[in-house]
Amino acid sequence: MRKVDAFTHIWPAPFYEALKRITGEMSDITRRSEAQRMMIDLDERFEIMDAHEGYCQILSLGSPPFELVASGRDAVELARIGTDSQADLVETYPGRFPGFIASPPMGEDIKTILDACRHAIEERSALGVQIYTNVAGQALDHPRFLPFWDYMAASGLPVWLHPARGAGMTDYAGEPKSQFEIWWTFGWPYETSAAMARLVFSKLFDRLPELKVITHHGGGMVPFFAGRVGPGWDVLGARTSDADYGSLLKELKKRPIDYFRMFYADTALFGARAAQECAIDFFGIPHTLFASDAPFDPEGGRMYIRETVRIVDSLDISQEDRAAIYHGNIGRLVGRDFSAV
Repeated sequence: MRKVDAFTHIWPAPFYEALKRITGEMSDITRRSEAQRMMIDLDERFEIMDAHEGYCQILSLGSPPFELVASGRDAVELARIGTDSQADLVETYPGRFPGFIASPPMGEDIKTILDACRHAIEERSALGVQIYTNVAGQALDHPRFLPFWDYMAASGLPVWLHPARGAGMTDYAGEPKSQFEIWWTFGWPYETSAAMARLVFSKLFDRLPELKVITHHGGGMVPFFAGRVGPGWDVLGARTSDADYGSLLKELKKRPIDYFRMFYADTALFGARAAQECAIDFFGIPHTLFASDAPFDPEGGRMYIRETVRIVDSLDISQEDRAAIYHGNIGRLVGRDFSAV
């Protein structure tokens, strides 16, 4: 069965060289990315991919978000090189890479952001764009981003939502930084969930019901906390006295939980079967996409692909539903038939 990995990361050689030139020495999350051979070595990537029959990858750039390492001309250059170098890989290896996701420079002005999106989608045939759960600390429902959401909804292509949070986001107010990489283990699922909530309560989906947003790592915390997202938010405002959230609740066209079910979620859950079953139970088969998050695992990309395939293959679902997860749903989202890529 064809397996289209909808969320894998890469630093194509031209992008990697530009990133090193602009940012200098790698540190923290970028050091982690650089250490993964599969990120920058195509031979290593192909060897790992060849272990799985019918397996191919939709490419996306790995961290960092551009706005954290560059601005102005440098950010625009990184975005353009990232788009063009991924598009070149897709053109060179269409059987291995049936598409790519662009990363626009979200820290720049809206015209620059939209120019990058148009170049990627309209000129280089990107399948959508990847953005992060905040833009240098600014929420995605900020009014300055509304034209971006309008453009993506009109394009008919998805937005891939990737978590972003660093050690500077402390676990406790009395400490200077997050300890023990808690910022990643628990912080990233929270970031995803918080970004989803801001999009829901900004009434973005009421204004753009056709918008498609793919959440990384199974929708963050949302499926496990469906009781809080559902009945808990059905009484939005009951715990707050300095803002009229009750009026906002009445203005929404649906229950909060019903908006959360409009998101799509991938299977990049690091081999956690219970989490996968929980995510599918919440979002449903039609909103679940196969993805591994390769190469960020202890085996340089091998483990997450292998374990994710093992779990999807072992789920108690029909072959038709399995095919939908592996390639049908992502194909429907981007208007492509991936069944025989």
